[in-house]
Amino acid sequence: MSAYNPYDNVVAIVRDAAEKLGLKESDYIPIVYPERELKVNFPVRMDDGTVKIFEGYRVQHSTLRGPAKGGIRYHQDSDEIEAAALAAWMTFKCAVVGIPYGGGKGAVKVDPAKLSHGELERLTRRFTTMIAPILGPDHDIPAPDMNTNAEIMGWIMDTYSMLKGRVTHGVVTGKPIDVGGSLGRAEATGRGVMITTRELLKKLNIPIDKIKVAVQGMGNVGGTSARLLHELGATIIAVSDVSEGIYNESGLNMADVMKYLSVKGNLLKDYKGDGVSHISNKELLTIKTDVLIPAAMENQINKENAAQIQAKIIVEAANGPTTVEADKILDEKGIVVVPDILANAGGVVVSYFEWVQNLQSLSWDLEEVNKRLNQIMCTAFEEIYAIHIEKKVPLRTCAYMVAIKKLVSALRLRGIFP
Repeated sequence: MSAYNPYDNVVAIVRDAAEKLGLKESDYIPIVYPERELKVNFPVRMDDGTVKIFEGYRVQHSTLRGPAKGGIRYHQDSDEIEAAALAAWMTFKCAVVGIPYGGGKGAVKVDPAKLSHGELERLTRRFTTMIAPILGPDHDIPAPDMNTNAEIMGWIMDTYSMLKGRVTHGVVTGKPIDVGGSLGRAEATGRGVMITTRELLKKLNIPIDKIKVAVQGMGNVGGTSARLLHELGATIIAVSDVSEGIYNESGLNMADVMKYLSVKGNLLKDYKGDGVSHISNKELLTIKTDVLIPAAMENQINKENAAQIQAKIIVEAANGPTTVEADKILDEKGIVVVPDILANAGGVVVSYFEWVQNLQSLSWDLEEVNKRLNQIMCTAFEEIYAIHIEKKVPLRTCAYMVAIKKLVSALRLRGIFP
């Protein structure tokens, strides 16, 4: 069996959507390839005095509609292909929600759990220095992603500022509030997942307090999605983390689960609760539920397990959790999939708000941030759902059609230089 290539997955979806739009390859070919890929190898002095070399990447997929925008992840399995695919998804995500960004993504091949706090800071600052030539508020703006957080974004901002000789808040988003961060940013991606789930249920005339939900991945995004849907009345029957999952058909005690997970080092494999059984991450994907929210890694729903999926609705909180082959199987089964480039766009929307606030040296209150986020997410959802009803094609195809139309329009208006 050939290895999964996430970038090939992106290209296949793009070509299918472009064909449905009646575009020639020459109309959209610039967005099939990343504009710029930077690979760096850099030294970090470890606590014991030794020096280790780490490998990192920053990919700018497209700047047709604005500066490159996208997270930086720290993961031992990251590579250039993954970074390129994630950067491409960011391009389409920003276009779908209509914010003036292109797509970028960065990664360091490292298991951050094996680093001390000091080693993590030194790695972050050195990596920032290595990719600094292509960063900047008008060029490329990183943000948190898997295994990175507000503190790490603060280090990036400070390092870049020291290199430039002036405080540059707008070079990165997802920062701590006290150094230019935005209220609402930490939960923005999960809130966007909640909003798209809520809006789809309205279209399908399904009361939210009658649904059962399973969430794969209880990190920041999955955890926030689960909490906010639970607050709206949904019954959360299964959740998982890197260790394994827990399941209760009658509904988990989410207040207790969230309290347990708030303690650093706690894993769900050790969680005990009334009526709770332990399941694997793979088993969670195939349990009987109304809504399934994959909020972990890419390539989780594939041709091997798609036929066993029992959920009626899938809302993609993770990037690229469903392969092209799986999409076809899910569509044949009548399962509605809300694609990642719409469902998890809340994070980049509020990152945009943070950037705007930084550039104007002002700040919005939480109510203003959440109000604007809700408006943008609902507008994007309505645009995509209207195409879904008109064209009778899956929501993913509709989302890519919306994004590609905007990107091709930008290309035509800008032209090709020289």
